[in-house]
Amino acid sequence: MTRTIAVGLDGSSESLAAAEWAAREAGLLGLPLKLVHVWEPVPAPMAQAPLLGVETQAHWTERIPREAAEGIRLRHPGLDVTTEQLTGHPGDVLADAAKDAELLVLGSRGMSGIGGFLVGSVGLSAVAHAERPVVLVRAWEQAADEHEMDPAGIPSAATPFRPVVLGLDIGSPDETLIEFAFAAAARRGTSLRVVHGWNPPPYYAYGLATDLELHGALAHRETVALTEFLRPWREKHPDVEVTEECHYGTPGSHLADASREASLVVVGRRIRRNPFGAHIGPVTHAVLHHSAAPVAVVPHD
Repeated sequence: MTRTIAVGLDGSSESLAAAEWAAREAGLLGLPLKLVHVWEPVPAPMAQAPLLGVETQAHWTERIPREAAEGIRLRHPGLDVTTEQLTGHPGDVLADAAKDAELLVLGSRGMSGIGGFLVGSVGLSAVAHAERPVVLVRAWEQAADEHEMDPAGIPSAATPFRPVVLGLDIGSPDETLIEFAFAAAARRGTSLRVVHGWNPPPYYAYGLATDLELHGALAHRETVALTEFLRPWREKHPDVEVTEECHYGTPGSHLADASREASLVVVGRRIRRNPFGAHIGPVTHAVLHHSAAPVAVVPHD
């Protein structure tokens, strides 16, 4: 069965931005786009109200995906666009819809300035439980935001893509995550910027601030380890230019900084098959809330 790029759609500005991003990604991948509209039933007594009744439900469940699909077909001629209407709790339904998708794309309200995302319970639930990659896109994301400025300093979608940023923990790496990042950079024709954050073992921590020689030795060790780890991946993907960065401190903050010049940030999430709670890890959680670029969360065992 051919996989699709699935996008959660509710008619909000953030979900429409996500649909546009998903359409562009579907074009890069040569895959169909599926717009998934989820209607969460209201309690029976409330459903009797004129504004919440069956006719209203039918109107919005048909109108939102239909109008979105029509607009995308006009802006992306040749793209195969389908719609699907589902009922249930949006977080659970979207995570389930991701099973047959190459990617699940969701919108997220942006904070002020460059302050990243405001990820609601639906987004967190879908990210935490989907077993396929999930991409979060801000409400005001535009195609030009993923590209370099033109020579006059004007945003343009006709210039090369900005780098893809990969957050990598070389202590517990996963091939699925790394392959996803390399493939994303390759189809964009751009470089891959690998960011590794490190902290010293506890028994070093107290002396590190005053011992510059020790700090330098540990930093050099981490840099060499990252270079050696990436060597076979460079050989496997010779067309992707790779830059490496080792930073002392919290990985999430370094990835948030790198996101300001990125077309996409890629982070991982360890799969925990626990139905309770949103287990996405502290680094991924920080990136989701502070990234200035779309974020792909890749689940792995």
